[in-house]
Amino acid sequence: MVRHYALHCRHRQHRPRPVTAPRTESDRIDAARRRPGVLFIVSAPSGAGKTSLVHALCKADAQVEVSVSYTTRAPRPGEEPGRHYHFVTRAQFEQMLERGELLESALVHGNFYGTSEPWVRSQLAAGASIVLEIDWQGAAQVRRRFPDSIGVFVLPPSIAALEQRLRLRGQDAAEVIAARLQAAREEIAHACEYDYVMINDDFATAVQDLCAIVRAARLRTALQLSVQSGPTQN
Repeated sequence: MVRHYALHCRHRQHRPRPVTAPRTESDRIDAARRRPGVLFIVSAPSGAGKTSLVHALCKADAQVEVSVSYTTRAPRPGEEPGRHYHFVTRAQFEQMLERGELLESALVHGNFYGTSEPWVRSQLAAGASIVLEIDWQGAAQVRRRFPDSIGVFVLPPSIAALEQRLRLRGQDAAEVIAARLQAAREEIAHACEYDYVMINDDFATAVQDLCAIVRAARLRTALQLSVQSGPTQN
């Protein structure tokens, strides 16, 4: 049950691609073992705990890898290039766009963010489960290229709780927090575009929920028996 939020929209429907089932039991087992990777999209308003949840997921599941985004914003205290983000100049980011290297890109709080498409495709081909921590704009772009991706939206317990978290974080001025809260309301309006919506009001429970979503996605029949050649190409 989603508390504190009124989410009114039609459920996003997956349109699974036709699959051909292997003919024998041995073929079915081999197909399950060779299943391709799964692409997960995790979105949330700033301060909802998305990054902490994803880090906990990676510790609990060795098959999960997080895509490191490219961004034009300056590093925050404690952030390491290549680990938290690939920090690039605006000119470098624009060159990546021109070369078609970005799976998705978005302008957030005055800075550009983007995901490397070649890296994502190579990891999925190797059977890894990839998590993209991106906003709703980027999620919409990814779904057009990877219609079988799994979207998870993380909600804070309430807007008031979100404001408290942002203030306790101590990283932003009052006007920046106000802008983030407004952006959070706009982001939450897109929650129903995702396959799963979860509330991070108890961290341990939220981690369990996220792990369960990942495990269930790997066991989908369509994924295990798929004979598709790869993700949608534009």
